[in-house]
Amino acid sequence: MSSLLRFATFLLLLASAGRAVAQLAPIDTARGRYYQPVFTNVTVTSNVTYGSAVTYTGTTQALLMDVYQPTGDTVSRRPLIVFAHGGGFLFGMKTDAYPVAFCTRLARLGYVVASIEYRLGFPLTGFPVALTDTAGIAQAAIRGGHDMKAAIRFFRQNAATSKTYRVHPNYVIAAGSSAGAFAALEVGYLDKASEVPAYVNLASLGGIEGNSGTPGYSSAVMAVLNLSGATENPSVIEAGNAPLCSAHGTADATVPYLQGKIGVGLPPKYVYGSGRLNPRATALGITNVLRRFSKAGHVPFETNGAYADTTFWTIRDFLRPLLRRAGVALAARTGTRASAVQAYPNPAQEAVQLALPADWAQLGEAELLDVAGRVVRLFRPQAQTTPLVRGALPAGIYAVRFAGQVPVRVVFE
Repeated sequence: MSSLLRFATFLLLLASAGRAVAQLAPIDTARGRYYQPVFTNVTVTSNVTYGSAVTYTGTTQALLMDVYQPTGDTVSRRPLIVFAHGGGFLFGMKTDAYPVAFCTRLARLGYVVASIEYRLGFPLTGFPVALTDTAGIAQAAIRGGHDMKAAIRFFRQNAATSKTYRVHPNYVIAAGSSAGAFAALEVGYLDKASEVPAYVNLASLGGIEGNSGTPGYSSAVMAVLNLSGATENPSVIEAGNAPLCSAHGTADATVPYLQGKIGVGLPPKYVYGSGRLNPRATALGITNVLRRFSKAGHVPFETNGAYADTTFWTIRDFLRPLLRRAGVALAARTGTRASAVQAYPNPAQEAVQLALPADWAQLGEAELLDVAGRVVRLFRPQAQTTPLVRGALPAGIYAVRFAGQVPVRVVFE
């Protein structure tokens, strides 16, 4: 289950708690915003540092991004798109022609758009032909996803503090082209360690969330824009996950439209493209759109104006109806287990007892969130009945959440 669903449900729980809880207003799509280029110019803030992380060679890299905003916009809360460039996890920059065009065009509609740099590189062996390392490719994709998550968390922290970029924290979209789309898909759908092959050694990379910056804020997204990307397996998309918009050429010889290997190493890195991912989303009842470019090759929208226009219009038409929904309703989808976790006494002064289901050991780590959606504590239950001690927490409403379960409201008085 996506983190956004858990967070949105938490907000719903807060709203029903019988106390006054401030919630942000939904996105206003009136007067052509997010459909027509209502802004002529775009202001770009270059080289914003959103985090830092260790590369595959062991050095530390500062993570930078360029932030595109519609010039003269006065709206206080705007949807955000975080975009990652392509380049096979070996090449590419946030200032390449397509990222600039993509970000500029969507910012003119009213979006805030961030073009991120992320960690590149993985081992190459062989001469004169470089052979890719299968585990290295997978690890590079994980690193890219970690970096994108850090960028999302950066904006959520900013929305909760200085509000420099005036981003609505409930409306964040992960996007990418080619390798960047691999990263965006992982941000949207890779939410359990069990979904990552053992050879990747996920723990050594920082787990599901990574260590690229701004811990304690959610990396959830309301939608994923997948431009010629793929995943390890379609099964990472589960009921209740974020909506998916894909664009892909059916003759893509770099990232398969359906399924196949990438790179030239042995054993091959086998992946599943948009032609498998979107049908999976459809079968699970997830809102999705697939723009299929018949007989087109890899990233045709980056070099062909007609494909670029079609891709842009597809994204625009896909996102705008999602923006019209209330923030809580965005993630009110099927596929979430009703919570089998109970809390008593509730409200409490010093501690709440959590009564967990019979499969409690499989629930994994729990998060305690405050009313701003910040993770204030992580803990792993050691028994079916587990005390949640208040400690230094201030009085207020909190939510305990486990993956795959509706959060449980807890009140400390």
